[in-house]
Amino acid sequence: MIKRLASFGALVCTCTVAVAQQEEVKEQQLEEVVVSDSRFELKRENSGKTVIKIDQKEIERNQGRTLVELINTKSGIEINGSRSNAGSVLGTFVRGGNNRQVLVVIDGVQVSDPSNVNAEFDLRLISLDQIESIEILKGAASTLYGTAAASAVINITTKKASADGLRATINSSFGTNQAENEDDYRFNDFSNQVNLFGKSDKVSANVGFGHQSVDGLSAGLNGESDPFSRINAIAGIGYQVSEKFKVDFGFNYDKFNAAFDNFDGADRDFESISEQTRFRIAPTYNYGKGSVTANVAINDIDREINSDFPNTFDSQTLVGDVFNKYTFNDKLYTIVGVNYIKQKTRFNTIEEETTTTDPYANVVYVSEFGLNLNAGVRLNNHSEYGSNFIYNVNPSYVFRTGDGYIKAFGSYATSFITPNLSQLFGPFGANPDLDPETNTTFELGLEFKDDNFRISGVAFSRKEKDFIDFVVVDFTTFAGEFQNVADDFEARGVEVEIDYLPIKNLNITVNNTFIERPDQVRLRLPKNKINASVGYQFNEKTFASLQYQYTSSRVDTDFSTFTNVDLDSFALLDIYANHQLTKRMKLFVGVSNLLNEEYLEVIGFTTKGRNVRFGFILNL
Repeated sequence: MIKRLASFGALVCTCTVAVAQQEEVKEQQLEEVVVSDSRFELKRENSGKTVIKIDQKEIERNQGRTLVELINTKSGIEINGSRSNAGSVLGTFVRGGNNRQVLVVIDGVQVSDPSNVNAEFDLRLISLDQIESIEILKGAASTLYGTAAASAVINITTKKASADGLRATINSSFGTNQAENEDDYRFNDFSNQVNLFGKSDKVSANVGFGHQSVDGLSAGLNGESDPFSRINAIAGIGYQVSEKFKVDFGFNYDKFNAAFDNFDGADRDFESISEQTRFRIAPTYNYGKGSVTANVAINDIDREINSDFPNTFDSQTLVGDVFNKYTFNDKLYTIVGVNYIKQKTRFNTIEEETTTTDPYANVVYVSEFGLNLNAGVRLNNHSEYGSNFIYNVNPSYVFRTGDGYIKAFGSYATSFITPNLSQLFGPFGANPDLDPETNTTFELGLEFKDDNFRISGVAFSRKEKDFIDFVVVDFTTFAGEFQNVADDFEARGVEVEIDYLPIKNLNITVNNTFIERPDQVRLRLPKNKINASVGYQFNEKTFASLQYQYTSSRVDTDFSTFTNVDLDSFALLDIYANHQLTKRMKLFVGVSNLLNEEYLEVIGFTTKGRNVRFGFILNL
């Protein structure tokens, strides 16, 4: 492993020296703007939160990857299953948390699956080719986004018409899908996406359709192939009714079929089917220095599990978020709103539901002398658990340094995570007497940035109370129930990010994350993880990058013996290149796991070996 790290370091140095012989020209970058931490467009220097922004340029430079593969390269994040069979169930660990502590927001609407054991939104449903940008807000954000936003918010914005006229984009790619011990390099992974956009003075519209088909790789070790297929449809229309009033409509349809094997990796012909339909309407009225917006959405999810424990689920979620944003001046920004969520699920023949009605308020102050403050409160009113108050205080201070700044920031926030419908009333281990989880999060960090260099470091600690876990009471039948664990737990760690532009067209990024849970073993969570990339724009037509990921040893359970086992650390190296063949067509190629590393994510299950992918983007 040390040799691999040394080799990567040498490669980075070689790339830097090679291109440094060219004329060294600083690239003046536009000031980055973030939204998720306040819902206002603020300069990064005025934000006291840790926000990762993935723009369309970065997405295009990761063509052929999935959404979870891209997110998994960011600091503080480990998505277990992202390197395995395409249909693998995902474990989203952010800052030592789990799936139910991460909230997904799509076009301003909270999305979730109340029938799922963790109520999380299944990221396997989403196609990266339909996404315009992603912001990942790390740390507690429950005051702005409600329950489940305890360790992160993944804020996704889908593609929409941005310029007058008609245009279309076609993304198509094909690649291999094989394990480390295979070398036939047959093309078994095909992905296609078509998006159409139109815009005039008052009306904008978009429609898109995508399909992915993956085969050739078994979920369990040494089993038969377990295919995965997905279709995505998206449509939207925006109408500028008057100078002050506009309304947006959105529609999404996503479905996947995933074959899978037994929980211990034994070969089985099991199947999981998930189908989602979502409608959204968002009217906005602008007045003077403020605006009133209502994000209203209906999300319907049908799931079917065909296994030794077959089941069907039918879930609906109604979300209404009405808020008033007001800017007193360029120093004081406020938002006041009410968030209503109604979730219901049919478990076999019985339908259960819960509702929350949360008034909330947030204020942002940006001073002339460097002090910034982001603070908010929320009153969570739950149909099962009554009223609970949460809050967030997030100060920061900026010291100007000529063409850059040094920023010190910190935050203290509370979160409230209600048991979901599956935990309360579902078919496996339901316990209607569960208490909610509460989290308290503390962060402290520093950031330095100038025109071509940024480094930031943040230390965090999150304390969990009344943690909900599934407790097995019979290891023959695996019968058990969800229970509140009496002990309090802590997740703590340090994140470091570096973004460096040493010369024009050369970009180096590195992030390192250290996470530990001293009171509890969290399966499959690495203590240390390093991501690094070197990207170079050779000319206006050609770009290439080299990406490296190191994941330290983890603990997993061997279900054949019910004992915990240490999984070895591993390192993966990927390469990617694209070339603008014509004004309208761009070609790309990527090789993942270039060194064909042998490793495990989950005991008994397959991981991907060296794979090659080709594709193109056509703009019409």
